Parts: sequence; structure tokens; C-alpha cells
Amino acid sequence: ERATLLKIAPHLVEPLAFLMPIAGIGREIFYNTGLTMYDVLAGSASLPKHRRVRLDEVRRMEPGLGLPEMTGAAEYYDAKVQSARLVLENIFEAIAHGAACANYVQAEAHAREGDAWIVQLRDRVADRSFEARARVLVDATGPWEQNPAPRLVRGSHILFPRLNTSDHAIAYFEESGRILFFIPWGDRTLVGTTDVDHDGSPDQVAISADEVKYLRAQAARVFPESETTEPVAAFSSLRPLLASSGSATKASRDHRIYADSDGMIRITGGKYTTYRSMSEEAADLAAPELRAVHVTAEHPLNGNSREAVDTLMARAPELASRHRLKTNEIETLVRGYGVMTEAVLEYLPAEAGDLSRVDAARLEFAVRHEMALRARDFLEVSTMIGFEGRRQTVAAVERWFSENTPL
Repeated sequence: ERATLLKIAPHLVEPLAFLMPIAGIGREIFYNTGLTMYDVLAGSASLPKHRRVRLDEVRRMEPGLGLPEMTGAAEYYDAKVQSARLVLENIFEAIAHGAACANYVQAEAHAREGDAWIVQLRDRVADRSFEARARVLVDATGPWEQNPAPRLVRGSHILFPRLNTSDHAIAYFEESGRILFFIPWGDRTLVGTTDVDHDGSPDQVAISADEVKYLRAQAARVFPESETTEPVAAFSSLRPLLASSGSATKASRDHRIYADSDGMIRITGGKYTTYRSMSEEAADLAAPELRAVHVTAEHPLNGNSREAVDTLMARAPELASRHRLKTNEIETLVRGYGVMTEAVLEYLPAEAGDLSRVDAARLEFAVRHEMALRARDFLEVSTMIGFEGRRQTVAAVERWFSENTPL
């Protein structure tokens, strides 16, 4: 599935190199064996194989690393994703194929009426109720699922000013055996994640003081300079996992898709990487007559083929010159919007105001084309500005939404 996502959404899913610090020959043999199996099981030529990195090379690449016991590192590859924007891309693809998609609509009740489902819905923006009929009903509500409720495991991250010197992420096994990641994110470093059972409402999710303490302690061990550096942001989300007991860290990421006794299709468990194959499995249940039609593994999302994205990247200097931007600003837009980059550029104002020209264009595009109705839609879905510690920009966006009614 990772190789598939790299192929169908190359602007949002990109290879990411990791350094895994190693201490001693025993650990080196252990990790090398594990990573060799990782290479074999991945079974894809889309990413390079792992390699051993000498200590002097590691220190040149990452002079800020602590870990005095380190004797070298292993370099391996995985992929990174702009998760919220990948959700948007799937929504746009669905709309292009005839789906009716709406945010801020809540399903309040459902019942069988003959061969149809009747679903009572509420528009939370206009505060009005309405009804929809459907032949098939799918519960993909994740953390909000009932009967049975999933095991909710909270994962939290904190964001520091940039700690990584290179563009490699750091994969670090701490004392208890948990793995933590230090991922370069623009001029920031993302540190996480935790695995904590969440006992509260899925509507109320926030990092705890204990999680902050834990992540800061581990960050200080890996990058000692972080000990005197304040995080600029933190965020948490929930993993709706199959019900189980034992360690939250070791809880299964398997999934289950089935039709219940009333005929409702239920999806529970799983992980982001397998969203496409899980959706395909659910669609096979919903429309068994189309079981033989499987195209999503080959069809680039919204025309974002590797060739199309590479062509846009090659045009970045030209587009930057034409629009009075920097080349890296165009490249960042391509990584977020792919083939829609030039559509975003159409909304560039002549001059910057409370927002930079690029942020102003992204805001206008989000309101007109991405269903952004509230500040958080833009700050935490269309973009990640809300997690980047850019307080003045956040304030300007919130002010814009308080003064304007989105179309």
C-alpha cells in the first residue's frame, strides 16, 4: 500500500530517509537483520534499501545528536504524507465521480424502511435537519463508532524549532523499547508519537502533561539543545483500534469490515497506510456487482501522476518568476496542491496584507474550493499553519473568518 500511495499521490506521499542510531555491535547485527527483512517484505523498488552509516558520517549529518553511546546508525527509507490534504484529495476524487460530499453534517439517527435506509441528518452550520435515503449504509465514523466501540489510543506530538540538521528523520528506540520519530518539517521538527489509552470523549482530545513531559525528556536525550527550547505547538489524534487488552503500544493495527445483523457495513481498526485497500474492501461489500472493478491502485488521484507532478516541479522557477514568488514557495505549493497549484496561484493578491501573498491565495482557494467554513478548516485541514506556531498568521486567519461569511 505504501508503494501504491507513492504512485497515486506523489505530491502528498514522498520518500523520507531515516537514521536509526545504533549502540554496539550486538544492536547493529539485530537492527541490520530487522531492516533486511523490512527491505524484503516491502518488496518494492520504489524506495532505496537500507545501509550502514559510520559514526563520523552520522556526526557530520546530525551534529546536534546526543546519544554518546552511539557507534553508528542505519539509514532506511519510509514515506511521509500530508494526511489532511490526502483526505481532501480523496473527497475531490469522489465528487468528480458523482458523490455528494458535505462537511458539518451530522447523522443523528438511522432506521430501516423496507430495502432502504432512512438517515436523519443535521446541517450544523444552518442548524436545520433533513433526511436522506440509501440502499447501503456504511459506518466509517472511526472513534465515534458504537456497537462495538473501538479501543481509542491517543497519539500526541510536539513541535520544536528545527532540531535536525539534515533532511533525515531520526528513528530512536528509547529505553522501554518504544520507537520515537524526530521528523524534519520545514523549519520545525516533529517529535512523537505516544500511545495512550483515551478514556474521554472522542470530541475532547488533547495532549496530557505526562505526554509532554515524556516527549520532552526523550527529545532532550536525542537532541540535547531541545532541553532549553520551548515547543512551539502540540497536537493529538485518536487511533480507533480493534478492541483488545494489554499495552496500547502493542495493540493490533488490523482491521475488520463486515455487515452487521441489520445489513449496515461497519469499518473498524486499521491504519492510515491501508485506507485505500480498506475502502476497496468496504466497497466490495457495498457493491458486490463491482468486485471485479478495482482501479484505485492504478489511478492517480485527481490526475496527480508522477509525470504531472515532476513537470510542475520543473516549472517552479518559471512560475516563481511569473508570480513574483520564490522557487521554494512554488515547490511547497506543488507538494500540497499538485496539479491544482496554478489554480491556487490565480488567487494571489498583488501585495501582501495581514497574510503573506501565498497564505492569502491558499485561504481564498480553501474557502472557494475546499469547503473551509471556519478558521480551523483552513488552519488544520487545508494547511498545517495551526500547528506551526505562526501566531500572527493564525490571528489574521481567525480575524478574516470573524469578518467574512464564506461562500
